[in-house]
Amino acid sequence: MSTPDAFLVEVIRHGLSATAEEMSLVLTRSARSPLLREAGDLSSAVTDAEGGLVGQGRDIPVHLGAMAYTVRELLKVVPAATMKPGDALIYNIGPLGGNHLNDVKVVRPVFVDGVLVAFALSLAHWPDIGGTWPGSYYAKAVDTFQEAMRIPPLPIADANGVNRAVLQFILANVRDPVACEGDLLAQIAATATAERRILELCARHGTDTFIQAMRRLHDLSEAEMRAAILALPDGVYEGEDFLDDGGPDDAPARIHVRITIAGDEAEFDLSGSSDRVGNFCNTTPFIARSAVAYAARIMSGRDMQQNDGALRPLRIITRPGSIFEPGWNAAVAAGNHETSMRIVDAVFKAMEDVIPERLSAGGPATSGLLALAEPMPDQSWRMLYEVHGGGEGARHDRPGVAATRVHLTNTSNTPAEVIEANYAIRVERQAIRRGAGGGGQHRGGDGVIRSYRVLAPTMFLTSCVERMTIPPYGLAGGLPGKPFALWLDRNGKRTAISGKTNMVLQYDDVLTLESCGGGGYGTPDT
Repeated sequence: MSTPDAFLVEVIRHGLSATAEEMSLVLTRSARSPLLREAGDLSSAVTDAEGGLVGQGRDIPVHLGAMAYTVRELLKVVPAATMKPGDALIYNIGPLGGNHLNDVKVVRPVFVDGVLVAFALSLAHWPDIGGTWPGSYYAKAVDTFQEAMRIPPLPIADANGVNRAVLQFILANVRDPVACEGDLLAQIAATATAERRILELCARHGTDTFIQAMRRLHDLSEAEMRAAILALPDGVYEGEDFLDDGGPDDAPARIHVRITIAGDEAEFDLSGSSDRVGNFCNTTPFIARSAVAYAARIMSGRDMQQNDGALRPLRIITRPGSIFEPGWNAAVAAGNHETSMRIVDAVFKAMEDVIPERLSAGGPATSGLLALAEPMPDQSWRMLYEVHGGGEGARHDRPGVAATRVHLTNTSNTPAEVIEANYAIRVERQAIRRGAGGGGQHRGGDGVIRSYRVLAPTMFLTSCVERMTIPPYGLAGGLPGKPFALWLDRNGKRTAISGKTNMVLQYDDVLTLESCGGGGYGTPDT
């Protein structure tokens, strides 16, 4: 089979990327939840017929890295031969290339003249998917069954439309079925949009050429990643960072990486990390691989396309029984966006003396999550899932940016006007947390302050915030930034709140989050 024209490969590459971007746009504009409409906690991707990632939106890196495995794992339990044009499957369980249960995937196979050529994959974080606590984050969960509803691969649609029986089963197990139905239908619509665009690409360029181009894209990314690794000095490099708690006697939980660079290949050994923890900060091997893939791109210093080929030169090792391979029944809600971030920080520390010009000091590598659930008179719920950025870590050539997000997350905060229009909450303050950044030749960025006043009789709160105890680190002698802080003002008294808790708020309570500053870079002059 001949190699397709290089220019045509680029045209198809951009067509695949545009397809994924359009999927995200359809989902954002069609969804009901502010978490999807405003914050953008969603991702879109296209894979080849074997499940190899070939196109992605400019979405959330931790999602997209895991989506490189989502369809591959699905095909192990749902053979492609059983799929038909018009089908769409829904699932969220971790063993199928997944992460935490709130991230629900809708997958649509795409056929051309009866031949399977690709898959369209939509991932959306649902604000609630059942479980013990509203919002489906339970800090003290001992297993996955306390967290949320587990959905194995189920047929949510076919050529005749939406499978109403499966839809009704799902809606009967969530606290906000109206928003859930809107979000799910938006995901189905997004994958149908991708199907149309892929069919157009095949009609314009030929199906065989389309398939060859996807194979060529994998090969090109592999070659670029190998060249980037080859440019790094051979050696063994080790780094570590810590989660605030979850280790023995609730001490900080260690995240350790041992990187071996040998020629044009790299091994990332995470087996020295903590054992399975007793809270919701465990995660799946797929999230560990996602974090490593992101860190490897930073190490490369290249803006290469992330697809299946770029993963080929990387070997990623996790240990059974560890926080990254805790078993299928472990609680994993927070590990998706908290524990994954510690991998990136550990990699950066390992490579600090090798590629300092490519790295930032520590920043708000946490979701900074406050989830607020309001019980309604009709016994339904309204869910606000709100994430908070902080100060970016400084770099060798500039200070850190204030009030931003870094690394594996790429979501926005929800505008105060949207919160106040949809929930019994008033945003009383939003400001920069001046002086939160660490000192150095270049200072870390400042964090944010946001205060919420409860206007409902009761409001159920989940906090999921790291960098409360262990602050963002400095690099090259820079000082750490200030850590996160959470406060509750009730009846004139202020008390500190834990970074991982579930509690019930009362009318007129004021909840305040002060986010971390970034670490500084370089030894301070004074």
